[in-house]
Amino acid sequence: MAALLVAVGLSACSTVTAPPPVAQGARQTTQPTAATPVVDPSQNVKVALLVPLSGPSAAIGQSMLDAAQLALFDMAGDRFELLPRDTKGTPAGAADAARQALAEGARLILGPLFAAEVAAVKPVAQPAGVDVLAFTTDWNQAGNGAFVMGFVPGDQVERVTGFAKSRGISRFVVLAPRTPYGDAVVGAMQGATQKFGATVQVERYDAAATDLSGPARQVAQGAGQPQAVLLAEGGSRAQALAAALAANGVSPQQVKLLGTGLWDDAQQGSSLGQEPALVGGWYAAPTPQARAAFEAKFEQTYGRKPQRIATLAYDATSVAAVLARAGRGVDRSAMTNPSGFEGLDGLFRLRANGAVERGLAVLEVAPTGARIIDPAPSNFDVLGQ
Repeated sequence: MAALLVAVGLSACSTVTAPPPVAQGARQTTQPTAATPVVDPSQNVKVALLVPLSGPSAAIGQSMLDAAQLALFDMAGDRFELLPRDTKGTPAGAADAARQALAEGARLILGPLFAAEVAAVKPVAQPAGVDVLAFTTDWNQAGNGAFVMGFVPGDQVERVTGFAKSRGISRFVVLAPRTPYGDAVVGAMQGATQKFGATVQVERYDAAATDLSGPARQVAQGAGQPQAVLLAEGGSRAQALAAALAANGVSPQQVKLLGTGLWDDAQQGSSLGQEPALVGGWYAAPTPQARAAFEAKFEQTYGRKPQRIATLAYDATSVAAVLARAGRGVDRSAMTNPSGFEGLDGLFRLRANGAVERGLAVLEVAPTGARIIDPAPSNFDVLGQ
C-alpha cells in the first residue's frame, strides 16, 4: 500500500520523511502562537478523530475510523495517540466530542464529517488554538483554523478545463442545477475559462426537474456551437443529461462532455460508461491506483469494502502521524508546507486559507470504467506555489 509522503522528500523508496525544518534564524524570530503550540517531545501527541459512530451515518464513521487505524499501523510512532470520539452525526454531538477531546489534551482535530458539525466544532477548537482537518466537502467551512479535506469542485473544474484547452477547446458551456454545488461549479468554470483564455456559456435548471430535455435544448439552441459541455451532475443524472443532449442534436462526436469529481464513481464500477453519449467524456479525479491498493488491504483486514471517503481519514491521520513522528508536533506551519503531501488520493497541500489543493489526473469514461489520459502532477512545482 502506498505510504503517505511529503512531496519535498519524494524518493524511490517507500519511507516517510518530514518537511524540512524551519531555518534556525527564522525559528529564533518566530514566537509560538495559539496555532503553533510548543511541543514537549517527552509527551504523547494526541489527535482527536471526530466521526459519527452512532446514528444514521455510523457505517461511514466506522469505515473512517478503521481507515485511521490502518494509518496508525502504517505511519504512527510510539508517541502518537489517536482519540476517536463519536459525533452522533449532529452538531451538538460534534461540539461535545470536540470539548471532550480538548479536555484530554488533543492538539489537532481530524473531522468531523458534516458541514453543520464543522461549524459547531470551529468555535470550540479555535479558542484552544487547535486546528481542524475536516472531512466535509463544504468549502464555506474553510478558514479560521479549519481545513476542508473533502473533495470540492474547484480544482476538478480547473484541471479538466485546462486539459480541454490544451486539446484545442476554447468554447465551453456549463450546465448546472440551481444548487450550492451548481453555483460552485459555475463559479469555478467562469474562473477557469478566464484563466485559460476561453469563453463559457452558463445554463441553469431546476434541481428537481425530472425531464432534462429542457436543459438540453437550452444548450442546443444557445448562441454558437460549443466545443465542450461541462455537466455538474453525476451518476444517473449525468447519464440522463448526456442522453438528452444527444437527442437534441449535441453530438458527443462533435462536442466533448466534461464532468466533475461526481464522475469519480466510475472507478467504483458505476455504469456511467454504459451511456453511449458519455463514453469519451473527460473528468478530473485522483489517480485510482493507490486507492485501489488501500481498498484491497482494507477489505482483507476488515472483511468489507471501505466507504469512498475513508481515504480522507487515512490521509489526515497520516499527516498528523508523520509530523508528530518528526518531532514537530502538529505545527500548522508544517501542515501548510507548500510542497504538500502525497496521499491515497494523490498530491495535496493545505493552504493557509483553509482550502486543500489537489493534484489531479484527467480520466476518460469508457464502457468498462475509466482510463487515465493525462497523469496527475508529481509535485506542486508544476502547478506553482
